Amino acid sequence: MNRTRTNDRFVRTRAGGSGSKRGSSRYGAGAGTAVPGRSGAPGRPQGHGRRQAAPQGEFALPKTITPALGAVETFADLAMPAPLLAALGHEGVTAPFPIQAATLPNSLAGRDVLGRGRTGSGKTLAFGLAVLARTAGQRAEPRQPLALVLVPTRELAQQVTDALTPYARAVRLRLTTVVGGMSIGRQAGALRGGAEVVVATPGRLKDLIDRGACRLDRVAITVLDEADQMTDMGFMPQVTALLDQVRPEGQRMLFSATLDRNVDLLVRRYLNDPVVHSVDPSAGAVTTMEHHVLHVRGADKHRTTTEIAAREGRVLMFLDTKHAVDRLTEHLLNSGVRAGALHGGKSQPQRTRTLNRFKAGHVTVLVATNVAARGIHVDNLDLVVNVDPPSDHKDYLHRGGRTARAGESGSVVTLVTPNQRRDMSRLMAAAGITPQTTQVNSGEAELTRITGAQAPSGVPVVITVPVVERPRRGASSSSPSRGRRRGRAGQGRSTGEGARRAAQRPSASNPAA
Repeated sequence: MNRTRTNDRFVRTRAGGSGSKRGSSRYGAGAGTAVPGRSGAPGRPQGHGRRQAAPQGEFALPKTITPALGAVETFADLAMPAPLLAALGHEGVTAPFPIQAATLPNSLAGRDVLGRGRTGSGKTLAFGLAVLARTAGQRAEPRQPLALVLVPTRELAQQVTDALTPYARAVRLRLTTVVGGMSIGRQAGALRGGAEVVVATPGRLKDLIDRGACRLDRVAITVLDEADQMTDMGFMPQVTALLDQVRPEGQRMLFSATLDRNVDLLVRRYLNDPVVHSVDPSAGAVTTMEHHVLHVRGADKHRTTTEIAAREGRVLMFLDTKHAVDRLTEHLLNSGVRAGALHGGKSQPQRTRTLNRFKAGHVTVLVATNVAARGIHVDNLDLVVNVDPPSDHKDYLHRGGRTARAGESGSVVTLVTPNQRRDMSRLMAAAGITPQTTQVNSGEAELTRITGAQAPSGVPVVITVPVVERPRRGASSSSPSRGRRRGRAGQGRSTGEGARRAAQRPSASNPAA
C-alpha cells in the first residue's frame, strides 16, 4: 500500500491503482518505474521501501528510485538562463560546491530534492538558483506567489534574501521577505504588488494568509531550509498546514544540516522519489574546523570568558538565556570590550542593527543565545565560544557552523566546568566529533595559544551608531531594504552562501510572530 497526499489529507492506494492527483495515472506502472510527470520533470514513482534504523537519532535516508542526473563541474554545464550565469560570474561565483553540483541538475529538471549538508556548505544557492531558473519568465498575480522558501528564523530569511537578490534581479523576478517583527502592512503591500518568490517564516506567512493578503495555490516550487530547526522550534503544525496549501503536483526541496525523525515525517509526506544528497556522513565535522573543550574551574570561568572576548578579531559567544547574554555584554563593555547582545528579547530593528555592527566591525564580540546559531554568516569569523555548553549535539553543530564556512578555517571552543564534563563527552560522541581537551586557567599561555585570549583594557566603551548607519530623517527603522543597505556598509559586495571569490566564499529569530 502506498501513501499519497491530496490537497489536505492522505489516501491509500494500491500500486498501479488510482486515488490522488499525484499518485494515480502518473504512477500506474507501479513503484520504481519512471513515468513522465509534470512538464520538464522526470517521473515521480512512489514508495521508498523499508528504511533501516539510523544512528544518533537520524533517520535512514530514502533511496532514490528514478536514476538521478549526474553532478556537474561548472555552472555553465547547467541548463540555466544566460542572465543567471552572467550574474554568477559578476558575483564572483566561479565553481559549484558539492551540494550544488549534485542537486542542481536534478532540481532544475523538476525533481524533488532532499539535501543534507553542514552549515556553510552552499545550500542557499543549491536551492535558490533552481527556484529562480525555473520561475524565470513568469509573472505572479497579486497575492499569488509562484515560489516559496520557508525558513525558521528572521535572520536566516534575511540571509537568504540577501544571497538571492542579485540573481533574482538578473532574471527580473520580484522577491519579498515575510517575517515577524517587521511591518505586516508593508509586507502585505509587497504581496499585493505581486512577488514571484517569497522568503518567509511560518508564523508571519500564516498571519498574512489569514488576512487574505496571500494565497499559496499557485506556488509550484516550495523549499524548506533548515527543516530540522523548524521542527525543533515547534513549527511543524504550521509548516504542514502551509505545505497543504501549495500546488499538490509542485516541486519540493528540503535542505537541512541534520535529519531527525521529525524531518522524516516531512520527507515521507511531501517529497516524492527525492534525489538525495548528503555532503557529510554526519553533516557535522568540518575538516577546516578545530574543536576544543576547555576544562575550567567554575570560579575562573567568568575571567576566562572575558580574556577570550578581549582577543584580536571577531568572536561569537553563545549562552543559554537572554538574561545571561545581557549580563555578560554589560560586563564586557565595562571591561573595554566592544560587545553587542543578540537574543529573542530584542526587537527586530535592534537585532538587525547589532548584527550589522558586528559584520562591519564596530562590534567585535557578539554575545547571543541560540537565535544566532543559524541564519547568520559573517566573513572572517574564526572563533565561536560556547560559554554555556549546548544541551543537544545539533545545537553544537549549528553554533559551530558560524565559523569555518565555505572552506575557511575556524575554531569552536566550549568552556566546561567539572560537573559538565560527562554530558559534554556524550554530546561530542553524538555529534561525531573528537575534540582537543585542555585544562586551562585565566592568564595562562595555553589559553592564549588556543583562543588568542588577552587581558582587557579595563576602559569602559560605549558603542555609538556610525554615521553610515544613521537613517535619513523620516526613514523607517523597520524597512527591510534599508536594513540591508545598512548591513552592507563597509563590507563590500555580498554574494550569499555558497559564493566563491577565487575559491568559492559565501557572503555575508526568533520564531515569527
